[in-house]
Amino acid sequence: MRTCLLLAALMTVFLAANGNVAAAPAPKRVPPKGITLPSATRTMLLTNLNALGKEILSLQTDLQEKPELLALLPDVQIYFNAVQYAIAQETFYNNREFPTAEALLQHGLSRARLLRAGNPSWTTSTGLVVRGYVSRIDGSVQPYGLVIPSSWQPGATNKLRLDFWFHGRDDRLTEIKFINEHQTRAGQLTPPDTFVLHPYGRYCNASKFAGEIDAFEALAHVSKSYSIDERRLAVRGFSMGGGTAWHLATHYAGLWRAAQPGAGFAETPLFANVFARDPKPTWYEEKLFRLYDATEYAGNLYHCKTLAYYGDQDPQKQAAEVMAKAMAAEGLELETIVGVKTRHAIERNARGQIDARMDAIMTTPRNPVPKKIHFTTFTLRYPTMLWVTVDELEQHWERARVEANIIAKKSITATTENVAALTFSMPAGQAPFPAGHAPKISINGTTMTAPAVAADRSWSVHLRKTGERWDVVPYVDSIDLRKRPGLQGPIDDAFMDSFLMVKPTGRALNAGVATWIASEFNDAVTDWLLQFRGQPRMKDDSAVTDEDIAAHNLILWGDPSSNKLLAKIADRLPIRWDAKGVVVGAETFALDKHVPALIHPNPLNPKRYVVLNTGFTFSESGTGNNALQIPRLPDYAVIDITVPRARRMPLGVVNAGFFDERWQLKAQ
Repeated sequence: MRTCLLLAALMTVFLAANGNVAAAPAPKRVPPKGITLPSATRTMLLTNLNALGKEILSLQTDLQEKPELLALLPDVQIYFNAVQYAIAQETFYNNREFPTAEALLQHGLSRARLLRAGNPSWTTSTGLVVRGYVSRIDGSVQPYGLVIPSSWQPGATNKLRLDFWFHGRDDRLTEIKFINEHQTRAGQLTPPDTFVLHPYGRYCNASKFAGEIDAFEALAHVSKSYSIDERRLAVRGFSMGGGTAWHLATHYAGLWRAAQPGAGFAETPLFANVFARDPKPTWYEEKLFRLYDATEYAGNLYHCKTLAYYGDQDPQKQAAEVMAKAMAAEGLELETIVGVKTRHAIERNARGQIDARMDAIMTTPRNPVPKKIHFTTFTLRYPTMLWVTVDELEQHWERARVEANIIAKKSITATTENVAALTFSMPAGQAPFPAGHAPKISINGTTMTAPAVAADRSWSVHLRKTGERWDVVPYVDSIDLRKRPGLQGPIDDAFMDSFLMVKPTGRALNAGVATWIASEFNDAVTDWLLQFRGQPRMKDDSAVTDEDIAAHNLILWGDPSSNKLLAKIADRLPIRWDAKGVVVGAETFALDKHVPALIHPNPLNPKRYVVLNTGFTFSESGTGNNALQIPRLPDYAVIDITVPRARRMPLGVVNAGFFDERWQLKAQ
């Protein structure tokens, strides 16, 4: 499928998502609308934009026999996207951006010519380079910036350190501004012999949801082209970027050698003061804070050296203070550097101290198989710490722990809390046991013998809990319907992997509900375009193929009468929806006023999700505050469609909850 369309087609889609359905009250638009584009400037940009678009489409055909060059086409498409989004979404903010946009189009045309000639010189350049990749989430092309050290040479086998630098909050950080900045300025972070990766992060979401996946997709793309030492990775940032560093450090602590968060939020309840506002968070929102609150995962920093920075007069030093307290409760001490007489900025002397300390830490690579594992999680979205993976929880959104120790290169002892299934796995050459040795494993007092270590010193064992007893099992995966890593909810989780929005073509059960659903669909498409900088895949229900069902999470819009796919699975979902109404357990909600929103494994392909009638759920409240960009709905909800959109969460939610670990309604 083509990954780039001409401006006319893209603008048609954008405008269609803002169609003639009456708009309900909505929060202030972010990114905000900009200034009016002068007629002559608009004509010039459209002319060159269409020229670049035609060249991209031509290259897609002409390079079919040269896949190594075709794979570089996103490095051209980022320039097209930057300008077409700015025109379609009206996000030029000053006159200086007009020549910048024109320069980016010319840069894109130059890269297109080089690509056609088989000479993509930017792939061997050092210094400042902006590149792009195709995201699996929505098929969009996303940009990222790189600072490539002068010591790197194409084809070199020596692996170099890589530091992420996550940008701060900027509501006007369009693709034009981001790409231009990273083609012209190295930024404040340029360690020697180090790649610096600047993710766009799909705009301003503090690397949550699709922004989180962006970090890993960008890293994977960089790793294909450059020699990166995966044992010397660091996550760093300031302000919103500091919030990102806290999030990724605590949730993926086993991946990084070090983290360096600066003055960014670490949790929602205290930072956003949510309990002082009305309406107060619901019971399920309080549980969902545990998805992203770094304080809840503070013990994981046992595995990631963390250096926090803040100015002594900065109110956002709150993040370091709450993290220091949370780490102390886990027996850990947070190392900090403080800027003197400084508010929300990195003080110059402190910057030198930070860089020197980080350089010292990053000299030594992380150990992929440490003797001790300290791991905390609340969800199977975050199931792994180094050689330990939690495969099943006893109860989602309650604290789960694994403490595991390798004893004298002979055995493993472990204790668990709220864990029902585990895997220990070590790659070739990494197991601390000799080849042929069958380690003894003791978990919570149960001792068993694991499979023998392979000849290449790789090793893995699967373990399952039955009652209070643990046993070695041949596998933990099964065809049974259960929550598992990557298939555990809540609703927003469906938008962290490939998804397809499916539009209804049939007659609805209720005309008023159909109008509401059409409006919600339009809003979901627009919100995704604005907040996550991509065009969602969309198809009519009659056009969905078996290949689509295999490849995507399906976001089904409509009801069991209007949507053919929903009709096929309606009787296989825990919530019933038919001409009698919406039925949740013993409760029935009137058909003409209520719509269910839910996430569930797709009965047509249980390895993928199906979602009903909702996009990501923070769009009504979180666009202006990153600490509020959190899930607003659990696994399911019944929504009163008579409540205006801007007040719906939580006022219009008349029933909501989490499915149990087998994806069924919990007993009330």
